[in-house]
Amino acid sequence: MSSATPPPFKPATGLRNPHVQTLWGPLWRKSPPLAHRRERLWLADGDFLDLDWHGPLATTTPLVVVLHGLTGSSTSHYVIGLQRALAAQGWASVAVNWRGCSGEPNLLPRSYHSGASEDLAEVIAHLRTQRPQAPLYAVGYSLGGNVLLKHLGEAGTASQLQAAVAVSVPFRLDQCADRIGLGFSRVYQAHFMRAMLGYVKDKQRHFQHHGHHEGLATLDRLGPLKNLRTFWDFDGRVTAPLNGFSDAHDYYQRSSSRYYLGENRTPTLIIHAQDDPFVFSHSLPGAAELASQTTLELHRHGGHVGFVDGSLRQPGYYLERRIPQWLASGA
Repeated sequence: MSSATPPPFKPATGLRNPHVQTLWGPLWRKSPPLAHRRERLWLADGDFLDLDWHGPLATTTPLVVVLHGLTGSSTSHYVIGLQRALAAQGWASVAVNWRGCSGEPNLLPRSYHSGASEDLAEVIAHLRTQRPQAPLYAVGYSLGGNVLLKHLGEAGTASQLQAAVAVSVPFRLDQCADRIGLGFSRVYQAHFMRAMLGYVKDKQRHFQHHGHHEGLATLDRLGPLKNLRTFWDFDGRVTAPLNGFSDAHDYYQRSSSRYYLGENRTPTLIIHAQDDPFVFSHSLPGAAELASQTTLELHRHGGHVGFVDGSLRQPGYYLERRIPQWLASGA
C-alpha cells in the first residue's frame, strides 16, 4: 500500500460541526437506488446473510466486501456511495447485510452484533470459493469496522484479504456505550434503541407467524423489553443472552476490536475523526497497539461516518474518493 500522506480532510463550509457531519448523509444526502444482484448465503448454523453485488462480473476483477454499521444495510447511503465509486473504478463489490438487516428477519434468535467476526469469516470463505482469482478486499463502517478489525486480528496471516479499510470504529465498546449517553449524542442513542427494539419485535412477530416456538421461547425468556434506554441496558438484556455472552461487560470485553489490533497482519487503513460523537479520544489505540502494516489516519473533523467536504451546494464525499484510491494504490 502507498504510504503517501493524503491532504487532511477539510469539511464543507457550514458543515464543520460533528453532528451535522454525522447526520448529513442519513438526513439530507440524496442517493439514487443502486442496482444489486442479491445472493443468499446460508451459514453453518442454518441462518442466512443476504449479499448484494454490484459492478463487473469478471471473475478476476478486484472485489471489495462492504460492511455496514448498526441499524444499517446495503441501502445505507455510505454503502451505496462506496459501491458506486468502486464500480466507477472498474471494481466489483458485495455489500453484506448482517443477520436480519436485509428487510427480512433472520431465522435464529441470535442477532448481529459488534463481535460477529465468525459471520464475516464465512462470507470471506464463500467469496474465495466463488472468485478464487479475484483480489479480495474489505471495508467496514462503525460496527462493521469493528467486526472487520476483530476478524483481522483473529485470523492473522490467514485473513484471505489483500487489504482492508475501517472507518469510524468503536474500538472500545464499553467506552462508546458511555460516550453515546452524553450530551447531544443521546439523540443517537434514542434512535438506536428504537431501531434495535424494533429489530427484536419484528423477529418475535416473524417467529409467531411461522410457528417457530423454540425461537419464540428464547425471545420470551428475555422478559419484557421495557425501560431500555442505554446501550448498557440493551446489550445486557438482549445482545448478551442471545449471543452467548454472560453480560454486557463480557460482550464488550470479547468483542472490542482494540484488543485484537496487534495481531493483524493484513495491510489496513483506519480512518477516524477526532470529533466523532460516538467515540472518546482515549478510546483510540496508541501507535504501540497497531500492527506494523496498519495506518491510523486521524482527522480533526468528520464526525461519525461523515467526512462531507466540498460545499453545501456541491457536497463531496471524502471517503468515497480516499478508500478506492488507497485500495487501488496497492492492487
